[in-house]
Amino acid sequence: MVTENDLDKLRSLQDIICEKIGLERGIQEIPKLLNTQEEMLTRLKKTFIEKNQEYEKIKLAEGEIRNKLFEAEMIREKAEKNMDLISAQREIEALDKEIRDAQKNEQQYRTELQQKDRLLGDLDEQIKQHTALIKQQEKDLEERRKGIETEIAEKQKQIDDLRKKESKITENLDSEVIFKFERIIKNKMGIGIVAIKGNVCMGCHMILPTQFANKVRIGEEFIFCPYCSRILFYEESAEGDEEFFDTEDTGSLSDLDDMEEDEYDDDEEEEEKVNIDYEE
Repeated sequence: MVTENDLDKLRSLQDIICEKIGLERGIQEIPKLLNTQEEMLTRLKKTFIEKNQEYEKIKLAEGEIRNKLFEAEMIREKAEKNMDLISAQREIEALDKEIRDAQKNEQQYRTELQQKDRLLGDLDEQIKQHTALIKQQEKDLEERRKGIETEIAEKQKQIDDLRKKESKITENLDSEVIFKFERIIKNKMGIGIVAIKGNVCMGCHMILPTQFANKVRIGEEFIFCPYCSRILFYEESAEGDEEFFDTEDTGSLSDLDDMEEDEYDDDEEEEEKVNIDYEE
C-alpha cells in the first residue's frame, strides 16, 4: 500500500535528485569554462602577434619614407646651391623645376610620415592593452586551474552527502521504482511525481481511463502515467470527483497494457505519441 509517508519520501527524494543532478552538471561544466578561458587567451595572443607584425611592417615602411624624404631634401639643397653658380636662363628654369619637384616630394613624404606615426601610435597603444589583457588572463587562468580541484572536491562532497540522504529515504522503497523515478526526473525537468485529478494527469494533462484513475486512487502500488511516465498520486479536485471525471473516450486499462510494457524504453517516441494524441 502506498502511504502518504511514501509520497512525502518521493517528494523529498525529488528535491535531492534535482540538487544532485545540478551539482553533477556543474562538475561537467567546469572544464568547459576553463576551455573557454584558454580559447580566449589563445585569441588574445594571436591578435597580439598580428598587431606586432603590423607594427613592424609599418615601422619598416616609415623607415623607407624617411630615406625618401632625406633624398628629396638632399636634391633640393643641392639644386639651391647650384642656383647661385649658374646664370643661363634655361639652366635656372631646370633647377627651379627640380627644386619645386623636390619640395613637392618632401611635402608628400612628410604627410605619409605623419600618417604612419599616427598608425604606429594607435598600434602601440593596442599592443600595450593586449599585453595587459594577456597578463591578466594568464593570471586568472592560473588561479582558475588551481581552484578547479578544490571546486570539484567541494561539489563531490555535496553529492556524497546527498547520496547518504538519498539512501536513508529510499531504504524501504522499491529499487526499481527509484531507478525509474530518477530517470523520469532527469528527463522531465525535475518533476517525477504529479497528482491525478479525476482522471486527468496533472503532468501531461492527458485524460486517463476511469479504471486506471481508480487504481491510482486506491493506491495499492506506485503507478506511472502511461503518457508522461511520471509517478501518479490521487488528489481530489475542487469540483469534486464526479464532476472532474471524464468518462468519454477514456478506454480501459486493457488499452494501456501495450504502453506499460515499454513505457520507459524510448522517452522521445512516447512524447511524440502524446503530442499526436493530444492534437487529435
